[in-house]
Amino acid sequence: MTTSFKEKIYKITRRIPKGKVATYGQLALLAGKPKAARAVGSFMRTNPDAPRTPCHRVVSKNGALTGYSMKKGIVTKKHMLLAEGVPFIGEKVDIKKALWTGVI
Repeated sequence: MTTSFKEKIYKITRRIPKGKVATYGQLALLAGKPKAARAVGSFMRTNPDAPRTPCHRVVSKNGALTGYSMKKGIVTKKHMLLAEGVPFIGEKVDIKKALWTGVI
């Protein structure tokens, strides 16, 4: 059985630990399609398995919080990340401290 790209993305996303984040591009790279960051964003937007697949832990490469569809959107995403111990600098995740190594 072949695993689809979307299934690979969700599987990798489930491995991001609390207190860490991954970027859309990082997930695309780990799943074997380094130029598919936008597709990863689409998958996060339509995630059917939240919170088991923690799409709130996926951010842009500069740490900016981008679209989030639950409750109050980005406000909720930031609240969830802060509750998990993710450090911020202003409105952005401190990527240097919070980026998951992505070792799978």
